[in-house]
Amino acid sequence: MKVLFIHGLASSGAYKMASSLRILLKGSEVIAPDVPIEPGEALTFLEGICRDERPDLIIGLSLGGFWAQKLRGHRKILVNPDFHISRLLRTMTGVREYLSPRRDGALTFTVTDALCDEYARLEATEFDGLSPEEIALTTGMFADRDEMVNCKDEFDRFYPGRSHSYPGTHLPNYPEIKQYIIPVIHHEIPD
Repeated sequence: MKVLFIHGLASSGAYKMASSLRILLKGSEVIAPDVPIEPGEALTFLEGICRDERPDLIIGLSLGGFWAQKLRGHRKILVNPDFHISRLLRTMTGVREYLSPRRDGALTFTVTDALCDEYARLEATEFDGLSPEEIALTTGMFADRDEMVNCKDEFDRFYPGRSHSYPGTHLPNYPEIKQYIIPVIHHEIPD
């Protein structure tokens, strides 16, 4: 199985969830790129990876769940997706530090009003044109104690019957990934 893991805001492909997936999905290839912060660049970058690598499954965490949802035609699991990242970004304007190392060595990124507006434009159409087939390809995983984002009700409105809740917080740890997320992966992509 080939898995594309899409990290969250201020993170990178080196984020610990990518490492956990590599350990827990033995024999699978886990692709975990550093996603650009600029929305247009990020979407083009991720569409290129999907076209070239043809992953069997996309797993997106937080902002990565937003991106995964935009990658139509692929089986995907959105883990605590943030469908309104522009709201959070508007509270973070200025220079911010990345929380995990990036391959290019970048240590910071800058949040501007223009960047927030770009995300808001993408958010305005993110659920447009959902077909029954696309709904069937998409699963949501929602922590019951998510302290940062709660888009479960919105997900359930657009993807009825496609969500799961699990005990945890916004960023799942290794035991939560193993106990709650891995079984859903195996259900979505049987061996």
